[in-house]
Amino acid sequence: MAKKHQAPEKREEDKSQNPYELKSDAVNRLANAHTKTEFKSNLKDPGRQYRSSVLDKIPFWVKAVFMKFWFNGAVCYFIYWGLGLFVSSLENMILVLALSLGIVTDIFVNNAFRFFAATPGANDKWMMLPKKNLKNLFLNVAYSFVILIAVVWLYNSINAVINALRGTDGEVFLGVEPILFGLFYVVIDLVLIGMKNLMASIINDAKKKNGV
Repeated sequence: MAKKHQAPEKREEDKSQNPYELKSDAVNRLANAHTKTEFKSNLKDPGRQYRSSVLDKIPFWVKAVFMKFWFNGAVCYFIYWGLGLFVSSLENMILVLALSLGIVTDIFVNNAFRFFAATPGANDKWMMLPKKNLKNLFLNVAYSFVILIAVVWLYNSINAVINALRGTDGEVFLGVEPILFGLFYVVIDLVLIGMKNLMASIINDAKKKNGV
């Protein structure tokens, strides 16, 4: 009797050896590897991974001084020079400039400092009023008015000294222009902010010594 041909038994496929079957845990590890390593320190600010690495290499004090200088000089250019023909009163021009400088500082400069901060509050030392609220918007306008008065006094003092040296009276040798205006404004601003930071440091040290 002829033996029936028996089909070879099918071996159970070892699914673990299937190179086309991906495990879910491996996919998760691959997807999260970028976050866990390179951007672990910036989990609270995930948008930083898309910022320019070139800007990150520049010391922040350079960026801070440049931003303050550029925005304040731009206000002088567009407001003082642009509206100079329409605002004849010096007092009104000072009020318009103070309003513009305060708004620009609160909305543009301070928000730029917050954007470039590696951690929340890291750049507060570069702002006179670091908190973001409506009250500080008005306080920044008042603060800009104080700096502007100091800038006007500085221009007048320089012109007075030059007049005294030349033996003239009332002549304007140093006029207002964006570059020097921005420089004067930044210097006075940084001096006032430095005084505020120094006072805050002294008060904090006194509290620590007293155990407060």
